[in-house]
Formats: sequence, C-alpha cells, structure tokens
Amino acid sequence: MRFVSFEFEGRASWGRVEGDEIVDLGALPGSAVDLRSAIAGGAMHPAGDAPRIARGAVHLLPPIPNPSKILCVGHNYESHRQETGRAKVSNPSIFTRFADTLLGANDPIVRPKVSTSLDFEAELAVVIGKGGRNISEAQAMDHIAGFACFNDASIRDFQWHTTQFTPGKNFPGTAPFGPELVTPDEIEDLEAVVVRSVLNGQTMQEAPVSFMLFPIPTIIAYVSQFTELSPGDVIATGTPGGVGAKREPPVWMKAGDTITIEIDGVGTLTSRIVDEA
Repeated sequence: MRFVSFEFEGRASWGRVEGDEIVDLGALPGSAVDLRSAIAGGAMHPAGDAPRIARGAVHLLPPIPNPSKILCVGHNYESHRQETGRAKVSNPSIFTRFADTLLGANDPIVRPKVSTSLDFEAELAVVIGKGGRNISEAQAMDHIAGFACFNDASIRDFQWHTTQFTPGKNFPGTAPFGPELVTPDEIEDLEAVVVRSVLNGQTMQEAPVSFMLFPIPTIIAYVSQFTELSPGDVIATGTPGGVGAKREPPVWMKAGDTITIEIDGVGTLTSRIVDEA
C-alpha cells in the first residue's frame, strides 16, 4: 500500500493512495491526527467509509512531516566513497538533518543566497514503523513501516567548512521527501531496486540498493545502539556516485533546473530549483 500526507482546503491530513484518488483516512472520526501517529498506534487502517479526494487537488507534504529524528548515512555506496576519496570505515557514517529541511513532492528546493554550491543526492529513505534499542540485524526489516524517495540536497561549501557535515545539510527547504510512503510488501526484491537522479533530463546517478556498503539491516542495528528509534523516524540510506561536486567541471543546481529522484517500485520525486528570495 501507499500512503501520503497532504493539505486540502486548509486542513492537514493523511491517507491511502488508490489510483488517482486519496482515501482521506485522517478525516475519519477518532483516527490518528497524522501518519506518524497512525504508524505509532498501529492504526494505519482505521475502520469507516472515508471520503475520497482527487490526488491532483491536494498539496502533498513529506510523508512524515514531523519525524522526531532524521538520520542520514554518508558514503554508503562504493562509487560515492571512491569519488570523494574517503577512507573505508568499519561502521556507517551517520549525520543528522532537521525536520524543517524537509519538502513535499513538487515543493521547490531553495538555493540559499550564501552559496551557489547546491548539489543533488538521490537516496532511498526508510521510515521506522516499530521503534526500539539494540535492534538485531535479523529483526531490523520487521521495524520498517515503508520506503520513500529522498533528495539529500547539499550546500557543499558549508558542508566542507569543517569535517562536520551539519551546516551543509540543514538549510531550510533543501530535502525533498516522498511523494509516498510505500509499504515493504510493495517491493518484491529490495536489493534489485535502482536509485537514480535525473537533472534536466540527464541521468546523473544510478545504482541498485545491493551496492550499499552497509545494508539497511546493518544501518538500523547500528543506529539503534546509540539512540532509541521511534515510529516515524527517517533514515536516508546514502547516495550513489555521480554527485555534481565530483564532476569535472562541477555541476551545481541553479534556479530553473529540475531534479528528479527515481526509485524503482517506490516512486518519482521531482523538484524545481528556486533562488532564496
């Protein structure tokens, strides 16, 4: 199944996607106030005859607009590790994003005034369904509510000011996420799923999930050792090689560009670039 969060006629809600319609589950009496709460309460399928809304009539939000944690994995594809010159490591490299960086599908990425070094990073996002600490790799997949497309767009010069990534990864309005949360049963072979980015019609990155250096169960197990994962938490699992910063010459996104993240079986996430007002 596929779920979305959205705004319609001034009201925020969430629902299940059925073709060109959204079943507005948030409109049912007594239902969870948002998708994160529905996941936490095991209430993604409330009973009742929910109203239907044409998908084109809503403004899509990030599938989880209000995660308590957004954890990102750096250099998790060998092609990206090599192009950045990073040394091999024994554990996943983890950094964080803030919730106000998230964008819904079709919302523009805002290139800030202070930089022209705006880069793209196509990633598969994992949304936690069942929280916990010290989750084993063998049980990790049972803790997943679903998957979504993610663009870990980066302000590279701010990322490179020091060895800490945080500034370049946390400008507001730089992380498109969505459009849908896709439940694991929709994906027949996760390892074969291909992650790609397409900038102005040109494919820039492309690699299957099987090329990850640290597979998803390993990431979940590692992260849950140092923090308790909660329902609705988001983990962006890393980007393949081909980022703009490592091309000759570098390719930076600019106002008027269109960047699309495509993930087989998960969806297509398209964003245009605008300059900060």
